[in-house]
Amino acid sequence: MDPTMAPTGAAARGRSRSFGGSSSNAAGSGSGSGAGGGGVNLDMFVRAGADKEGYVRADKIDLKNLDMQLEKTRSQVWLEHQRSHRAASPQPAAPLLEWEIDLAKLDIQNQIAHGTFGVVYRGTYDGHDVAVKVLDWGSDGQESTAKHREAFEKEVAVWQKLDHPNVTKFVGASMGTSQLKIPKKGSTSSSGRPVPNDCCVVVVDYLHGGTLKTLLYNHRDKKLSYKKVVHLALDLARGLSYLHSKKIMHRDVKAENMLLDRKRTLKIADFGVARVEAQSSDVTGQTGTLGYMAPEVLQGKPYDHKCDVYSFGILLWETYCCAMAYPNYSLADISYHVVKLGIRPDIPRCCPRALSEIMTRCWDGNPDNRPEMSEVVALLEKIDTGSGKGGMTPVDDHVAHGCSCFGFNRSA
Repeated sequence: MDPTMAPTGAAARGRSRSFGGSSSNAAGSGSGSGAGGGGVNLDMFVRAGADKEGYVRADKIDLKNLDMQLEKTRSQVWLEHQRSHRAASPQPAAPLLEWEIDLAKLDIQNQIAHGTFGVVYRGTYDGHDVAVKVLDWGSDGQESTAKHREAFEKEVAVWQKLDHPNVTKFVGASMGTSQLKIPKKGSTSSSGRPVPNDCCVVVVDYLHGGTLKTLLYNHRDKKLSYKKVVHLALDLARGLSYLHSKKIMHRDVKAENMLLDRKRTLKIADFGVARVEAQSSDVTGQTGTLGYMAPEVLQGKPYDHKCDVYSFGILLWETYCCAMAYPNYSLADISYHVVKLGIRPDIPRCCPRALSEIMTRCWDGNPDNRPEMSEVVALLEKIDTGSGKGGMTPVDDHVAHGCSCFGFNRSA
């Protein structure tokens, strides 16, 4: 401001007091000056501040800019208030996807099994008995975990649509576990330790009949009846045929993954490594369990749903014999015998031809020669189990457990 324009002394202070202290006097002065031309008009000065000696002219104040600044300040205060209000008030949960479960309704009880990528617990969901598999890929690294979760989200969308009496009923899944509590060891309460947020949860119906592996082990001496063997084989074949019709490969068909209900109806379970069959690229990699892996899988070659057919052939042999196909064999041993020598489990002489032919066709080394599971269902349905034939002939007490002709069939 030009110093020559600033009033001095009592006059200035008087004008300042007159402007700020009495609006009526200021109005009167302004009116008088406007009419008579004598008094204070637009040359009136406003004091800039109590701690400053400078003054500014009233007509130089940018009132529009002051209004904008005031409005901006008020908006910022309002936004801060809204944010603090949201933080204090719980927000309504986002709507669940079609396959998502409400973890608040899930009560986990005790651990019943564990595997490479997860642990299985028994629990209840919305009052129903369920099995809960908690999948954890955290040790694979962040990038690998993200890929697992992406594939998981796509696959559960398919699983939740599956509906077959020989496939375990899919209840739901969750991509996050922030509300999930795992019971401590030896505890039956679900108010235990939390799990990592990047875990995924799969919930299926709990079956009270146990696994097929346990059933076969319990009948290692007194074998299953032929009728029961065919019944179990049909259940498995129908379940696999259904999955294949939906373009789903299980990729880990084995006795541990077959569950039984109270009526001993077999249901396919554990879709931990199942995959929707690729449409544009072949699937590779050793996925599954030793002894059940098809030669092409053991070799790391591309494979399709026929790898499940091979595994079915091995499991059919185990169901009839109530024994393991390759006990105590390492990966190198199995790879050499199965891939290089073409060896398969030796079929007992007492096995009916109708069943043995299904075994040999299913475990053929060439995937193209293996039947579709729909054909296997038709072949099993033709078997007459009412002719009085029993199951596998039990061995004598003085003979070691298992059939005396167990071994490897080099002609397979």
